[in-house]
Amino acid sequence: MQVAIVGAGIIGASLAYALGRQGAQVTIVDAAGPAAGATGASFGWINASYYADAAHFALRAASIEAYRQLCRVLDVPVYWSGCLCWEEEGEALEAQERDLRALGYHARIVDRAELARLEPQVKAADRAILFEDEAAAEPGSLTQALLKASGARVMTGCRVSGILAKGSRVCGLRIPGGDLPADAVVVAGGNGSTDLLSPLGVALPMLDRPGVIFRTAPIAPTLSHICVAPAGEFRQTPEGQIVMPTAVSNQADDTNRIWARPDQLADAALERLQAMLPGTKLVWQDVALAQRPVPQDGLPVVGACGPEGLFTAVMHSGITLAPVVAEILSAQVLGAALSNAQQALIAPYRPDRFG
Repeated sequence: MQVAIVGAGIIGASLAYALGRQGAQVTIVDAAGPAAGATGASFGWINASYYADAAHFALRAASIEAYRQLCRVLDVPVYWSGCLCWEEEGEALEAQERDLRALGYHARIVDRAELARLEPQVKAADRAILFEDEAAAEPGSLTQALLKASGARVMTGCRVSGILAKGSRVCGLRIPGGDLPADAVVVAGGNGSTDLLSPLGVALPMLDRPGVIFRTAPIAPTLSHICVAPAGEFRQTPEGQIVMPTAVSNQADDTNRIWARPDQLADAALERLQAMLPGTKLVWQDVALAQRPVPQDGLPVVGACGPEGLFTAVMHSGITLAPVVAEILSAQVLGAALSNAQQALIAPYRPDRFG
């Protein structure tokens, strides 16, 4: 079966890997390159501690397990560091831990002494929640590793101008220099997906959610966990850089300020970071700006849509959700039956909910 995927971010790469393992011939087409959009500007936090509802939690938790399975068979840049979160305090912190434990999540409150032992360089709060099962990924390297392992043909610098259909079924993509035939098409192009799907009667309304992330110059090993504080989220890469989104409150930057002066946002975020790491000297080295792919209701959009053979996969938190979405959607693309558990996981995210 020939499958064409639009988008070489983490979702497209994960899907190519899942399809390739099942014998499909996959071609990925991207106007820029692997991880050149939102994926490359992602924080890389794999978690289920931030969720919209119980169904969304279940999908995220299933994806953490899918990452564990992936790490057993493929050498990928995923690091099971765990996360320390002190974004809330007092009763709110206790409620957060209690709610997650009720869902079966591994979460426990640590006191100041244990927090100081776990992260001695961090100026933190009196208490935090430890999420031992969470991980960090290096988004660009992970995407490249999946593409390489997939065996897919990757066409970069190639803008898709339309999806081809014959009768009631898709038959390929319109690209510069000719048409790319395919038995199935998956649109995983982030915010660019809307314009491709619309001519085929598929609605995919998106929110305007640009985001900025910065990396410091490398420093000596300082952090052992992903850290989530009222002043922002931060972690250290294997190369020694500290990575931090410029936004506070779970990525809620002001849109106008982002496009106008992302460097000013990075300066302000660096000041907050420096205050939490007083024993270090930090300078930001680079800043990445991207439009985050957030559907109108904030939830993933995954599954069949429009003509037969057409599918889409567009979502925020793509780094967290990629492996489980790829596992389920690849089965749908290849016409395989889903298990009852898979059907339950993906049912809330059908594309037809937007009409």
